[in-house]
Amino acid sequence: MTKFISIIGMVFLFAGCGNKEELRAPNVFRYNESRGIITLDPAFARDQTMIWPAIQLFNGLVQMDQELDVIPCIASTWDISEDGRIYTFHLRDDVYFHDHPVFPDGKGRRVTACDFEFSFSRILDPELASPGSWIFNKLDISDSSPGFRALNDSTFRIWLREAFPPFLGILTMPYCSVIPYELQSDPSSDISVDPVGTGPFRFKVWRRDEKLILVRNENYFEKDSSGKRLPYLDGVAISFIKDKQSEFMEFLLGNIDFLSGLHAVYKDELTTRNGKLNPEYDGRFRMDSEPYLNTEYLGFLADTMNPDLQKSPVKDLNFRKAVNFGFDRSKMLKYLRNNMGYPAVYGFLPEGLPFHDQLYVQGYRYNPDSVWFYLEKAGYPGGKNIPEINLTTTSDYLDLCEFIQYELSRFGIQINLDVATGGAYRNKMANGHLLFFRGSWIADYPDPENYLSLFYSPNKSPAGPNYTRFEDAYFDSLYRASLLTTDPQKRKKLNTQMDNYLMKKAVVVPLFYDKVVRFFPVSISNLDANPLNLLILKDVIKE
Repeated sequence: MTKFISIIGMVFLFAGCGNKEELRAPNVFRYNESRGIITLDPAFARDQTMIWPAIQLFNGLVQMDQELDVIPCIASTWDISEDGRIYTFHLRDDVYFHDHPVFPDGKGRRVTACDFEFSFSRILDPELASPGSWIFNKLDISDSSPGFRALNDSTFRIWLREAFPPFLGILTMPYCSVIPYELQSDPSSDISVDPVGTGPFRFKVWRRDEKLILVRNENYFEKDSSGKRLPYLDGVAISFIKDKQSEFMEFLLGNIDFLSGLHAVYKDELTTRNGKLNPEYDGRFRMDSEPYLNTEYLGFLADTMNPDLQKSPVKDLNFRKAVNFGFDRSKMLKYLRNNMGYPAVYGFLPEGLPFHDQLYVQGYRYNPDSVWFYLEKAGYPGGKNIPEINLTTTSDYLDLCEFIQYELSRFGIQINLDVATGGAYRNKMANGHLLFFRGSWIADYPDPENYLSLFYSPNKSPAGPNYTRFEDAYFDSLYRASLLTTDPQKRKKLNTQMDNYLMKKAVVVPLFYDKVVRFFPVSISNLDANPLNLLILKDVIKE
């Protein structure tokens, strides 16, 4: 604690330096984005850094509530055809764009279905090269139809080639935000730096690498249960402090209202070994945690055409099972993550995911007897003469990999850790050059299909996210069957079958299911964590 007190003293000396009026306004929610923000265009909201501001600035047809149920947003109601292919949305008549020079009189006009037609067409435009274009892979596109159309000002229709139950959840993603069609004919407007949306907050100013200020949208259409117009806050201020220790100091000083995640810099200061808030901060801060739809795992390459695989023990199913049984996930989480996560002993699909039942999945737990049994079946009795294997990771996960390296070495399994940079690592993984690698999958939308698609053979990398390049006809048949039914119980059964089958094939080593962890002052309320880690600020109250 002493080192933190001394640093706080130094920070106080400089607290008055610079102009922080916007950041210190009493009813402004302030958070830091250490990785910076590249663009405010929702068509490029591919990761958390850009999704969070997009949620404040934009809306779509539908949205997720805290329980991951799809609820109305700009669309007040919708109809889905019996065959699950046609979606018809009926729009509210009281949603207006933010005031902006793109409009002839500068006043935001009412949103119409034509705006959604423009916004969706833009995502599919190859010249824009939106990373979100994949969300429309299921559209029934032809020479005469893009797969969607404004039937009139208040009715918008979407056609799919075939039923796809997760589609409604996909439409909640920021990629599907509505922007005004006037942008099409106004080349001077750059939505990436001067956004115009319908969200609870509107754009004010952005000084790159310094701060981004959003202010309350006085005309926002959503209201609370008592009829009061949202949001409650006057604004949102985002800073861009890169150093995590400096960010933590600003939080302790009250200059930032929110910390997300558990960084090594402050992990042991804010939390106990059992994953609770440090009692020293009781009455000052709150800690909120929820299951996070993120699975951390190790992946084995399953591409039988790779010549390097034939020389490696990872090609053997029994060896892969030995690795899965060879370390204690609970101990790993306790000592390296302060229990901020759940041991991944129930398969690949994470805690908190709808349409999934972990109780019926046979995962892996630490079991030395099973390690020795499967090593012998793999041709390595007593752990003798096992060729060394490379495990590729990034520096952020080196501590986890070192733990696994040590644990497995006790069984004669020697692992060499190859630490790669983010870009090189992703490139090698996407092109099937890594036999054994550390991976993670954060849900794009809350449906098991999003996770199971990582093992569907048509999605083999580099064409898709199947980085293990796993190919199995039986698994593929289960996957396709799950997309042809809208019955939740049938889908749950098929998802469980697929997860069990992946464990039987041991193509991955699930490590842990993540947690959303948030720290904020006791003066903040309604900042509820959710399994997608969305930063929803329209309901937040700051005393």
